[in-house]
Amino acid sequence: MKADNRVDDHSVFSAKARAKVVARTELQTSQQMVIAAIGAVLLAIILLFWVAQPAKAQSMAFKQAVAEAAAKDRDLAEYYQSVGYAPLWTRDDALGQTRRQDLIHALGKVETHGLPEARYETAALIDKLRSANSTRELGFAEVAMSQMFLRLSKDMQTGILTPIEVDENIKREVPLRDRKMYLKRFQSGDPNTYFRTLAPQTNEYARLRKARLTLDAVVKNGGWGEPVAAKSLKPGSTGSAVVALRNRLVRMGYMDRSVTQSYDRNMEAAIRNFQELHGLEADGVADADTLKAINVSAADRLKSVIVAMERERWINLPGGKGKRHILVNLTDFSARIMDDDRETFRTRAVIGMHKDGRRSPEFSDEMEHMVINPTWHVPRSIAVKEYLPKLRANPNAVSHLRVVNSRGQTVSRGSVNFAAYSARTFPFALKQPPSPRNALGLVKFMFPNKYNIYLHDTPHKDLFSREVRAYSHGCIRLADPFDFAYEILSKQEADPKAAFHRTLDTGRETYVHLDTHVPVHIIYRTAVSDAKGVIRFRSDVYGRDTRIWSALERAGVSLNAVQG
Repeated sequence: MKADNRVDDHSVFSAKARAKVVARTELQTSQQMVIAAIGAVLLAIILLFWVAQPAKAQSMAFKQAVAEAAAKDRDLAEYYQSVGYAPLWTRDDALGQTRRQDLIHALGKVETHGLPEARYETAALIDKLRSANSTRELGFAEVAMSQMFLRLSKDMQTGILTPIEVDENIKREVPLRDRKMYLKRFQSGDPNTYFRTLAPQTNEYARLRKARLTLDAVVKNGGWGEPVAAKSLKPGSTGSAVVALRNRLVRMGYMDRSVTQSYDRNMEAAIRNFQELHGLEADGVADADTLKAINVSAADRLKSVIVAMERERWINLPGGKGKRHILVNLTDFSARIMDDDRETFRTRAVIGMHKDGRRSPEFSDEMEHMVINPTWHVPRSIAVKEYLPKLRANPNAVSHLRVVNSRGQTVSRGSVNFAAYSARTFPFALKQPPSPRNALGLVKFMFPNKYNIYLHDTPHKDLFSREVRAYSHGCIRLADPFDFAYEILSKQEADPKAAFHRTLDTGRETYVHLDTHVPVHIIYRTAVSDAKGVIRFRSDVYGRDTRIWSALERAGVSLNAVQG
């Protein structure tokens, strides 16, 4: 019971570690304030020089410099032209000083968002202000600040990577904002509020950011200790491996400090808690999979959190994810219905195999309808790669499928010489009529997309009992499709269960349109928080997060610490 309370109270990490985070954050804040003050003083000196010059000459020189410096950036050029080349940052008043200070302060906090500090060249920006000895050079400094402001705004709001360039199956379209609107919004609003609300304003992002700070302190404090050198351990086990396991569980916050040298009830409860938070069978036995997860370093967990923050920025939609939306987390093999950021339904899922052409892609769309008693229109890739070779060998193979010509007519297999066709020339479609044995089961949920991915029932229920559930051709199979359907229909039917079964009992393929479309987000998170703020970790089933971390490293993100 104590172990459960510790996790719920966020004590997966130690109080000492949290205290170090607070101290380090206060030190960073003090340093940032010093930097901001230096920048303000330096600029004040420059502005005193500027004010001493003839007004018309200084204005013309400044405007010409701004126009020249902004010329290569269409958005910047259009913005400054629209405001008559008036200064946004270098104006000689309290607002100008506030804007400069808040920008430099925000640049000094980028690492708390998992972004690379070097990318924003804060010191060089201050030096540019310091070295400006004419109104022309001040104009160049003005544009330099706007350029860095735009980079920071885009990165904090929608990320620094282009997903499809990292992995071809991350089909997500990042919701980039109009760059001129960043400038206009900042110009007309409060600087502090602007920077404070720039990053995703979701509970998930806030919890991930907090976990990043805590894990950063853990890593810098030496991590969680030596890994456990054992193939498996169980209640009653003793020895050095059990002691190593005890020490690691204590440092991770799953156990109170103890001198036990045996796998006792407290350790069994801690292991069960750990397993539940890491998507493993919660049986209290430290088998190979459990020990593998326990031995993941704090540094690698920190990488997962930083990657998750970047991923959350990719899905930072202007209107949010949707008041009601569906989240399919591929690494968690789950599908959830969320209402007002609260989970109202969850079911296990089977995702695509870890093979080329079968991995489930990541993208967002809107569920428009469900099909009860669906016909399976076999995708052409499956028809020619898997079924055509069988039909060549035996025309009566895969007898549950109908062979259909281009006019939609079912043709007799006896009239077709399958051996005469190749994958390129095969002129027929294959279809499976509605039935309980249909590959799609008895219902599918459609959010029409060019990837031909949807959620559906399946007759193969045995797969849902496995921990790792990557077996499909790419679509998402649901363990409880009927209950899922009832919940989806609950917004438009007084008795959704009865309405569903009235249609199901006809045995006919029927489209049921949703009165209100439901956003669907197929995501991939190896680190995700729950409502209590506890971070749950999952395996990188397709290796995508590993590739994202490598890309972030190339962009300058670094842990700057020894793994442990």
